[in-house]
Amino acid sequence: MNGASLSSFFAMGGYAVYVWPAYGVFIIVLLMDWLAPQFRRRRVLREVRSRMARQDGRKARASAPASLEEEGRGEGLRLP
Repeated sequence: MNGASLSSFFAMGGYAVYVWPAYGVFIIVLLMDWLAPQFRRRRVLREVRSRMARQDGRKARASAPASLEEEGRGEGLRLP
């Protein structure tokens, strides 16, 4: 392939202004289509972890007063 045919290939018969941006948009869309599920998966996992942590905290708070009352400390401050 010589230099003239290479330059004519990149010129695309005068349509390079339309063809190369179309290739660029195509590549960008393919990359977004490939990366979007990975980012979505990370976001969903982060949300699930935070939701589980909130639920664990609620369970801990719900069981804490019961254990304090059983030990006799759940009644508040006692003055001597």
